Amino acid sequence: MHRTTLLPENWWDVAAEAGAENAAGQDVVALRAENDQLRRALAGRWVIDQACGMVMILAPCGRGPARNLLVGISRQCNTSLPDVAAAVVAAWEGEPLSPLMQRALRRALRRLYAEGRGCDSPPADEPSGRRRS
Repeated sequence: MHRTTLLPENWWDVAAEAGAENAAGQDVVALRAENDQLRRALAGRWVIDQACGMVMILAPCGRGPARNLLVGISRQCNTSLPDVAAAVVAAWEGEPLSPLMQRALRRALRRLYAEGRGCDSPPADEPSGRRRS
């Protein structure tokens, strides 16, 4: 029989505070901080993956270009990648994107389509599917 012991959620805090004076206590504090950072990173990961999948469906492309598109929007809007991904997921569910994010998404999609066709994006006065000769 395998026995599992569950520790209270604040156990690490209590143990770290009690032993912070010695080297082992400092290691516990450092490991706790690293663990918290990794948990936060993993928590944002699922929404980024979901948004990448949505971009891959809407703009037929691979995972790399979809992620690059989201990263580009994140940089243009000076917003974290998980926040951009959450906004894209919320937009899929009916909540509008901010005007800044809408413009960044349009620009990113134009670049993505242009790269896929191997040409520059069409002028604004021409329909995207036709080019004049």
